[in-house]
Amino acid sequence: MIPGPIGVFDSGVGGLTVLRALRSHMPQADFVYLGDTARLPYGTKSPDTVRRYALQAAEALRSRHVRALVVACNTASGFALDALSEHWPDVPVVGVVEPGAAAVCRRSPTGNIAVIGTESTIRGGAYQAAIARLRPGAKVRVRACSVFVALAEEGWFDTPAAAAVAQAYLDDWLQGEDPPDSLVLGCTHFPVLSDLIRRIAGDELLLVDSASTTAEVLAERLAPAGASHAGAGSLRFLATDGAERFARVGSRFLGQSIDPADVEIVDL
Repeated sequence: MIPGPIGVFDSGVGGLTVLRALRSHMPQADFVYLGDTARLPYGTKSPDTVRRYALQAAEALRSRHVRALVVACNTASGFALDALSEHWPDVPVVGVVEPGAAAVCRRSPTGNIAVIGTESTIRGGAYQAAIARLRPGAKVRVRACSVFVALAEEGWFDTPAAAAVAQAYLDDWLQGEDPPDSLVLGCTHFPVLSDLIRRIAGDELLLVDSASTTAEVLAERLAPAGASHAGAGSLRFLATDGAERFARVGSRFLGQSIDPADVEIVDL
């Protein structure tokens, strides 16, 4: 029996940065990606709403016989991962928060860590809790950087406006008396701004993007099952609204062109 595809979902296109890393680590695997574009962003929603939306998105992917589920959304990973694992105990469920926290805890030289994310991710405290558990004694500071999401969606990765926003968010940390040695990009939109953040922060600051680490975790969990088949794996796109916008903006995050005709609109 040929294993089913790996399901990946996010509130929109940001999770395509995770999908990009997954495909790099598992090139022979089949993937189906669902962007809940009709109800984005999850980052401003209540925990109960995020859990409900996440369960509905996961159910849509389960109906397509996925063999694993990747929650490519920091907000949903923080609020809904336990509920998803309880609902589908027979399917590996991997979020992005724990791998990202584990990576920064391993790599931070001094444990002086900063985390940026959406309002709900920061307010929910998932990164703070995970880092405290994995590296007791770490100093953790956090900040909601919601404007970064809009900049990423617009494709304004390297503009004066993006630089001004990044400086407004980060300068007090970077120029303060006790600057962090590590910065966790706690939203799947943020990796496309990493070059800009790097130029502002300098080479000494460690940037941690959970996408690659999440891909490594999933690859390890699925290793006994092997690849889906020989050759390059397939890729399917689902969205809940706006196929043309999904394709246009999503192409920036995935790093390759997406044809709007290849985006299936589904109703959750």
